[in-house]
Amino acid sequence: MHCERLVVVGDAHLGRGSPEVERTFLAFLETVPELGDGLLVTGDLFEFWFAWRRAVPRRGARVVARLAALRARLPILLLGGNHDRWGGDFWSRELDIEYAPQAARFTAGPRLGLALHGDGIAESHWSAGVLHRITSHRFTVGAVRLVHPDLACWAVDRLSGVLGDARRDPAAMQRAAARQRDYARQLFRQGPDIGLVVMSHTHVPAAEELEPGRWYLNPGAWCDGYRYAVVEERGARLAAFA
Repeated sequence: MHCERLVVVGDAHLGRGSPEVERTFLAFLETVPELGDGLLVTGDLFEFWFAWRRAVPRRGARVVARLAALRARLPILLLGGNHDRWGGDFWSRELDIEYAPQAARFTAGPRLGLALHGDGIAESHWSAGVLHRITSHRFTVGAVRLVHPDLACWAVDRLSGVLGDARRDPAAMQRAAARQRDYARQLFRQGPDIGLVVMSHTHVPAAEELEPGRWYLNPGAWCDGYRYAVVEERGARLAAFA
């Protein structure tokens, strides 16, 4: 994906919180063409998303329809997060939205960017790392594919408060955010051509020029204050949708 001004948003966790979170997100999508000429969704758009071969969760229908309409106007890159990494070929085949379950490269203006959700990198407890490996394993994906969608969605609804992010500890998230920042520095050392690293997952917003002209960005969580970010030629800036 290439654009000149990139709008970045993530961690909406639609389907978990108040319906107002989704209504406001739909309104935000209407304004994206005024904010930029490309959209990056950094993962965990939904509290749960899985693309079976012939079915997807009906809970996300309104957002999917709005994204399809927006795609007709500008390019969209959608990352998988630890809640919705199992998109298969649905997004690319049905909606022509570029989809990456793990990480993706793109260009925003003069910068080559690298985007990843951020889970499995800066977890504060060993169990989160184990959960990341389990949910990313192809055996897990294959097993869920065999389960009826109604049963799978019911099970996730019951388990999301236990296995998900509902009980985040703010101090632990700040430590995780610092580790993400260090990881961005590492990526800059490994890839001298990279000018922008984008992560989310911790829900901790950050827009920092770690080296001259090279930026680390976390847009924060849409579900926490309707946060998003914009990448322009001069750098990255944080914003909130009012």
